[in-house]
Amino acid sequence: MSDLETPLRPKRKTAVVDFLVQFRWIVVIFVVLPISFTIYFLTYLGDVRSEMKSYKKRQKEHDENVQKVVKRLKERNPSKDGLVCTARKPWIAVGMRNVDYKRARHFEVDLSAFRNVLEIDRERMIAKVEPLVNMGQITRVTVPLNLALAVVAEFDDLTVGGLINGYGIEGSSHIYGLFSDTVVAYEIVLADGRVVRATKDNEYSDLFYAIPWSQGTLGFLVSAEIKLIPIKEYMRLTYKPVVGNLQEIAQAYSDSFAPRDGDQDNPEKVPDFVETMIYTPTEAVCMTGRYASKEEAKKKGNVINEVGWWFKPWFYQHAQKALKKGEFVEYIPTREYYHRHTRSIYWEGKLILPFADQWWFRFFLGWMMPPKISLLKATQGEAIRNYYHDMHVIQDMLVPLYKVGNALEWVHHEMEVYPIWLCPHRMYKSPIKTMIYTEPGFEHHHRQGDTHYSQMYTDVGVYYAPGPVLRGEVFDGSEAVRRMESWLIENHGFQPQYAVSELDEKNFWRMFDAGHYEYCRRKYGAVGTFMSVYYKSKKGRKTEKEVQEAEQAILETPSAEVDEPLDY
Repeated sequence: MSDLETPLRPKRKTAVVDFLVQFRWIVVIFVVLPISFTIYFLTYLGDVRSEMKSYKKRQKEHDENVQKVVKRLKERNPSKDGLVCTARKPWIAVGMRNVDYKRARHFEVDLSAFRNVLEIDRERMIAKVEPLVNMGQITRVTVPLNLALAVVAEFDDLTVGGLINGYGIEGSSHIYGLFSDTVVAYEIVLADGRVVRATKDNEYSDLFYAIPWSQGTLGFLVSAEIKLIPIKEYMRLTYKPVVGNLQEIAQAYSDSFAPRDGDQDNPEKVPDFVETMIYTPTEAVCMTGRYASKEEAKKKGNVINEVGWWFKPWFYQHAQKALKKGEFVEYIPTREYYHRHTRSIYWEGKLILPFADQWWFRFFLGWMMPPKISLLKATQGEAIRNYYHDMHVIQDMLVPLYKVGNALEWVHHEMEVYPIWLCPHRMYKSPIKTMIYTEPGFEHHHRQGDTHYSQMYTDVGVYYAPGPVLRGEVFDGSEAVRRMESWLIENHGFQPQYAVSELDEKNFWRMFDAGHYEYCRRKYGAVGTFMSVYYKSKKGRKTEKEVQEAEQAILETPSAEVDEPLDY
């Protein structure tokens, strides 16, 4: 796409909801922030109490809670009760997608007790955790041991279960893949109450490959064993400004972590962490990080930046200084680096509280940031919720690395959203064709970032109000998302399911591969017990009749049509 001119749009008439959104900061400051801070504090106390228990005690409580889930499942009458789902309230989920599927009649199972770190095994380099353990909790336990999960998603509130069943990425994903790629074993409660442990090479290996992206529609995840890596106390971060067109920015981004000679597995050439933020169609900052010891960070002349303090400038604004300052290097405490985008919710905090990035707010009230996303959703009301769907974009586009420049040009032309977040991730060539999969034959093209066993993808994170909305012009958010989804399908890209989707069922299964997922749904009795992933992700209300008819259609499919899919 060579023409970066954005379409001419007419001015939009101001409505009452515009004023509700404009002054929403009043509710956020006086209601959402105090409640959020209280919840964060009480949650922290609960985590501390849990950490004081022995691993043996936590495992005993875990086993007892698993049996409660089994008992609850066996109480369900399939002919009278609705489909099974968790008892978590719809607004609690992190993400813009509305959990409308719970408006249909359903049979609730309470998983709220599963929020403990069960074991840190330093010999096997494995963390065994329950699904509601969040990233803030796990780093608080592991970082003092100079250990971390191989992939630590940026937001404190993101949970292990959500990152596995949905989508999880971080600046280390160009080495380790997505969050689910770092899992060694899943403990799953199946529809019939069986508790199984699924690994890559045991009798439940088919289930192991089906769990990621399944949105909890194959069974209840009750624990996971996740890969740990050794780390150091600091991150040596290099900020490098880039000026040019979007294609040139995309190439500079690729060069920041993907050697042109194809030596992608060489730790001397590949940094530990990577991300790029694009501020305008011609300006970006590429950041690369390497773990550094405390001794190195504190050498004379080195700059240490403790970005975790509440009064510090927001990280994306701090990084932007490189555009004027030029390339520079600083050392950030590792745990603070992991959660660098939490306080400002990337740059969404600027829309939620327009003055929250100012020094006076950061100093006096910044300690209450960020507002919990779940509370923002709970207090927004139907009108504001619909406004955000139409006038706001929170989407991630997962695209092959060599198509990033084209994706950036598409976003500029259709949405005009800035800043944009770029984060690479490996997509492994799996022995089983899972819901998301590499481009066929990618390994023969020897493109930048690819290896013989993995294709390099990139998350193009598009989070903010589009340019037309900020200028008061007409913008159809739903139509823009439809066009984005069509572009992704045409370019072998994927849309994480936390986001609002406009896909109908046919196009959903054009984007994702249904074969192995549906095979496991049938094999492990999920059909008729758990809602299918499409209906769970589908936008809008789901009636009980609609869901049940969809499940019945799957049950009536001839078995020959759902034989185990072939490897690819």
